[in-house]
Formats: sequence, structure tokens, C-alpha cells
Amino acid sequence: MLEKLADSDERQFKALTGVSRKIFGKLLVAFSLCYELYQQEQYEKNKSNRKRKPGGGRKGRLDTMEKKLFFILRYLKSYPTYDVLGFDFEMSRSNACLNVHQLLPILLKTLAYLEVLPQREFASVAELQEAWAEISDLFIDVTERPHYRPGDNDTQKEYYSGKKKQHTIQNTVISTAKRFILFFGLTTFGRIHDFALFKQEFTPGEPWFETFKVWLDLGYLGFDKNYETLELHMPHKKPRKSKTNSNPSLTPQQKEENRAMSSVRVVVENAICGLKRFNILVHKFRNRKDDFEDDVILASAGLHNLSLNLS
Repeated sequence: MLEKLADSDERQFKALTGVSRKIFGKLLVAFSLCYELYQQEQYEKNKSNRKRKPGGGRKGRLDTMEKKLFFILRYLKSYPTYDVLGFDFEMSRSNACLNVHQLLPILLKTLAYLEVLPQREFASVAELQEAWAEISDLFIDVTERPHYRPGDNDTQKEYYSGKKKQHTIQNTVISTAKRFILFFGLTTFGRIHDFALFKQEFTPGEPWFETFKVWLDLGYLGFDKNYETLELHMPHKKPRKSKTNSNPSLTPQQKEENRAMSSVRVVVENAICGLKRFNILVHKFRNRKDDFEDDVILASAGLHNLSLNLS
């Protein structure tokens, strides 16, 4: 497959890997370095039980760094089953699985080395404000993706999302006006409400956002009562129906203000769309390994940020 890739045009290359040739080349240099460091670490850890030096032994199907990087990007982009992935790369399904779980951590190390991974948590308000000192506007939302239905009845209730009417997992996303993802919350059950999840990640009452202009949707009603901001931009909520107001509606001015806010806040939706060009975040997630659902979306966020940096 990799031999045919050399003859593909830019559009086809992106369709197969999710990134441009320019970004692939940038990734390849850093990926090669991180892979060599990984091999050396493994050798030092297990050298008392080894007879070969790093790189020794029979070569597998992925015998170059280019093939290894293409393999893991192809998996994230297309999300094939291990049977299909193994067929495409002429290996068994078990080897396809082993390669995915070996190469994804190295891709994450590569993206960390390139400094494009979003922050996952902050130890203090000062740490957040120092990290984002040059940022003025923060755009906050949640991204949700389908997940297989757990067999355990209590567990499946946790995954069931009333919003999506299916079993899901979700993450809080904070982006800049240029769609760069600054913060990516830990992956959690789809049952948790957007704002409840946010309050778990940023303790209410602390001055986390006092120096920022914050843009939100109506899923964060009550934000102003829990957090201080420089400016808060949130749409007007339609009034409730009552005996005195049988046909509630927003005023023309409120509707115009909502449209204006939506046209600005759409950047966070575009950032989420940038993540979801990797189909592993679109199709129903079926992997069972612990933390794997978190690793793949973090890698996708890093690839999205890298694409922005190099565009």
C-alpha cells in the first residue's frame, strides 16, 4: 500500500492519513527520534533478559519508520477492524493489534515532543493563567462520540446519553479563536451533563477565567454564578411557556444577538470538526483496552493542532 501512496495526489494522501504530505514529513522526523528513544528505553529496562541489541531479530512488515507512521495514521483515519487492517498490511489480525498498541504511545510522545498536545489538567489557577497569558478569548464546548453498549447493566446506564439517545463518551474542549485546542478534558461517560463535567475539571469559585473573555452555549447555564470572567458571551434562552405567556419567543434583538454570538463561537465547533476528520472518533468506538478511548482522541487533537501550526 505504501508504494502506491507515493503516486497519490494530495487529496488522496489526506484521505488515507488525515494529514498533508508536509505534516507527514514533519511528523516522520520526530516520530523516528521518539521510536529510537523508545527502543533504547525498552532495551535498558529488559537488557538483563535480552541477547539482542535494539533493532535485532526478524524484521516485520513495518520495516521502516515511514511504514510505521503511515500504519498508525491509517488506523486513526479509517478505523478499520484488525482483520481489515491486517489484510491491508499483509499481517495477521493479532499483529495488527499489537502494532497499533505499540505505535500509538510513540505517536503521542512525538506530538508531545512537537508541543502540540492540549493541556489535560491544571494544578492551580496561576498555572492556567501563566500557560494562557497571551490568550484573550476562550471557546468552551463538549465533544461526544458513540461507544459500544457495555454488557453490565449499571455501566451501560452511565454511558447512555439522553442528549444523543445512544451510549457515548465525551470530553470538554477549550479552543482559541484560531481553532487551536488549548485544553482537552479526560474522557468520561456520556451521561454527565456538560456543565457538571466542567465543574469537575475546574473547581467553582476559583478565579480560573477572570482574565478571559469566555464564549459558551446554553449547556453552561449558571456559569456566571460559579466563575468570574472578564466578559461572558452566552446566547439568550427562550422563555418558558406559562399561563401568562402561552407563546414564548425571543425578541428580534435577542435573536440577532444570538446569531452574532453563534457566528463567533462557531470556531470551537470547527475545532471539533478538525478532530473528527479521524474516523476513529466518528464510528462507534469498539476497543476494550483501558484508556485507549482517551489516547486516540488526544492523538487526534495533537494532529489537529499540528495541522494548524503548519498551515
